[in-house]
Amino acid sequence: MNTKVFNRFLFIFVNEKNKIMRFKRILLKLSGESLASGNKQGIDTMCLTDYALQIKELAAEGVEIGIVIGGGNIFRGLAGEGKGFDRVKGDQMGMLATVINSLALSSALESLGQKAKVFTAFKIESIGERFTKPLVMDALKNGSVCIFSGGTGNPYFSTDTASALRAIEIEADVFLKGTRVDGVYSDDPEKNPAATKFDKISFDEVYKKQLKVMDLTAFTLCKENNMPIIVFDMNTKGDLMRVIKDSKCGSLISNK
Repeated sequence: MNTKVFNRFLFIFVNEKNKIMRFKRILLKLSGESLASGNKQGIDTMCLTDYALQIKELAAEGVEIGIVIGGGNIFRGLAGEGKGFDRVKGDQMGMLATVINSLALSSALESLGQKAKVFTAFKIESIGERFTKPLVMDALKNGSVCIFSGGTGNPYFSTDTASALRAIEIEADVFLKGTRVDGVYSDDPEKNPAATKFDKISFDEVYKKQLKVMDLTAFTLCKENNMPIIVFDMNTKGDLMRVIKDSKCGSLISNK
């Protein structure tokens, strides 16, 4: 087993303060709807600040952080198609919505003194740099939180798929999917209180049980590239740090 694979399975490194951390580099996926908090649309500044504080705290521990944010709090391409929008144009509008959210998060981070850079999947001069792996890797190593906007730059691909792709490209140790629930359940826990939580589950088991974790394209990308996924509750303050330090936080999906 080579060093890279060995480290991927160990998920452990010691930071400069000699604290044990499970991951050195992460890809964090946030939903656009979560930024709206209790509102249906827009950006809740209190929620945004809370997220920024949690991310800054994690970056201070030496963890390299890449982030993808959805755009559903502003515009969702699929929903637009149902209302008569052309699907391609609707998805392009959704991509631009992710740029708005990315700028909001980068601004919130910078206001707290945390370095942040926005990268875009397509040219949008004066907003952010076009995503290239060398530029991103340099920024990560220099302590910047890197926010990847614009999805994949193509219609018909979700931000979950963009997250999986970016996680693989930046050689993240794990794909963290921040949701409203604290892990993967046998059923929707918000609708079925009897649903049971999985602390660990394989990609194949998720397929077999037809659990709705993310879209199939994103899920298959992670499975085929041995990219583990941890689903956790981003809205519980402190869980982002806990998921990095505690294997009992969230649900781990991996190739067993």
